[in-house]
Amino acid sequence: QVQLVESGGGLVQAGGSLRLSCAASGRTFSTSTMRWFRQAPGKERERVATIASGGSTNYADSVKGRFTISRDNAKNTVALQMNSLKPEDTAVYYCNGWINDGVGYKNYWGQGTQVTVSS
Repeated sequence: QVQLVESGGGLVQAGGSLRLSCAASGRTFSTSTMRWFRQAPGKERERVATIASGGSTNYADSVKGRFTISRDNAKNTVALQMNSLKPEDTAVYYCNGWINDGVGYKNYWGQGTQVTVSS
């Protein structure tokens, strides 16, 4: 059974920084593309950043230049460094990936971590 567990959320003032981490247990995700999503109250869940197994990255326009996604396959973790935070970044942030659980690739989500940016 694969589990994704996020950590690092919290309350920060506008302009501040936070670093989110997602740890995978049960299976390695070294062959998986991993993503961070976020969902603000009353809004649809949106993709924030993607990192492929080889390390290439892609970002939503709203976070380009401010957020950086990275991965450590040896530790089975993926991180999201968030700088220059804005109140509109306030949301629950989720880690996601299609991970091979030994039977096949399945879509896994973490439980989410709250990020609140005050103005």
